[in-house]
Amino acid sequence: MAAITAVSDLKPFKSMWKIQVKIIRLWKQYSAAGGLTIEMVLIDSNGVKINASVKKNLVNQFDSFLSQGSSKIIINFSLNPSCGSYRTTIHPYRIGFLSTTRVRNCDDLPDALTGFEPVNYRDIIDGTLNTDYLVDVIGQIVEVTPIEVVSANGKETHKLTVELQNEKDERLPMVLWGNFATDVSDAIQGRGENTIICVLRFGKIKVWKGNLPLGYCFNERSVSNAYNVSDVELNPFTPEVEAFAALLPKDELALAIVEPKPLALTAGAGDKNDFLVNTPRKTISQLVESNQVEQCIVMCTIAAIESDMGWYYLSCKVCSKKVLNVPNENADGLDDEDEMGFHYYCVKCKVKNPKLMPRYKLHLVVVDNTGNSKFLLFDAIVMQILNRPCNKLTGNSFEEGALTTLAIENSVISDAPEGSLMLNYQSSQECEVLKVTPAKHRGGTVISLEEHVEENSVTKYPSRARIKIEKADKSG
Repeated sequence: MAAITAVSDLKPFKSMWKIQVKIIRLWKQYSAAGGLTIEMVLIDSNGVKINASVKKNLVNQFDSFLSQGSSKIIINFSLNPSCGSYRTTIHPYRIGFLSTTRVRNCDDLPDALTGFEPVNYRDIIDGTLNTDYLVDVIGQIVEVTPIEVVSANGKETHKLTVELQNEKDERLPMVLWGNFATDVSDAIQGRGENTIICVLRFGKIKVWKGNLPLGYCFNERSVSNAYNVSDVELNPFTPEVEAFAALLPKDELALAIVEPKPLALTAGAGDKNDFLVNTPRKTISQLVESNQVEQCIVMCTIAAIESDMGWYYLSCKVCSKKVLNVPNENADGLDDEDEMGFHYYCVKCKVKNPKLMPRYKLHLVVVDNTGNSKFLLFDAIVMQILNRPCNKLTGNSFEEGALTTLAIENSVISDAPEGSLMLNYQSSQECEVLKVTPAKHRGGTVISLEEHVEENSVTKYPSRARIKIEKADKSG
């Protein structure tokens, strides 16, 4: 029988590992890209934790064998780098179930093996902890606001803000959303004057950035529940809670009901604000040197547009997928000037010559003070920049190779043998031309800002485009 491997020793160079673990957290998660998946946090007898996932096509195969709190032997699985801004463990890898993965029952690991590791308030408040990792928190609830109904991501949801106190009399705000807010609010009301100790498992560190007079700025940090992964309990019967309660100040601090603060950390509610606040910023040189898949924000300037791959592609108007150029059966007998030597075909709709819709695909040369790179922008992103759909610029002439010049208001993007111009966008929406040296391309680095989109374009004129801005006469 193969020996049990410690979770800390797992490496991705093979899949035939055998581990004995306890499932300390299990939840189902749905996303547009991945569908319904099973997510777990596993812990071995040494107390080392690792995240595990079951993809949508394997959920039915493994769903009945997995339950929170159970101990299992798991054999044969993949290991992939752990990344993202909602990491449940510090393990560098995460487990991915395969169709050939085997799950076996085993003796239960100890009940005390919970993986609960509460962090210090001070490490959250001063920014010591990396916000990409979810944390455990324990504290006495000393302040609570009335429950609110707020708009988040276009939907109304409940929000509750409480203040936690630890054994050192330090305070930490905690914001709860959705069912967590209503459940905790109801539980607090039923506790009366008794001390309420709250345990948050796998909470998200939120950062609110604000401005003060005289140009000063500040960061205010709190913790919050994170989608389905988090768990909140009040006064659970655990050794950790008993030990914490014994260390609390003996001042019998009464629970205070306070009004919600204007700065109520609502910026942490939306995915967009989460991304802008919590996603790390990087320079282009740091981006090029990165050796792992991750999300980041890059502040840079558009120096040029590469036109050798075109600036749009043709898609099916019904399903939005890229259409293929299929040569006609008798194409060999046609004249070179005959434009009907091929037809368009939509693979998804299985339709010949479907209704066509041009969509943006821009290859941008971008620069900052550390280097240069290429960014690949697709339709949804370019729409936000130009504020107009692609077909407004192409008109009805969007056949193969028909357009090599992109005209945008008072600017012209056209073929140019060399050189580039930089757009410097001012807050007044005016554009100023600044001459820069041609960008030196580094290693073919291409960053796609929109996932799961069809590539390739319809124009194939190999040249670097330049950007030319012709200012309008302000006197006219």
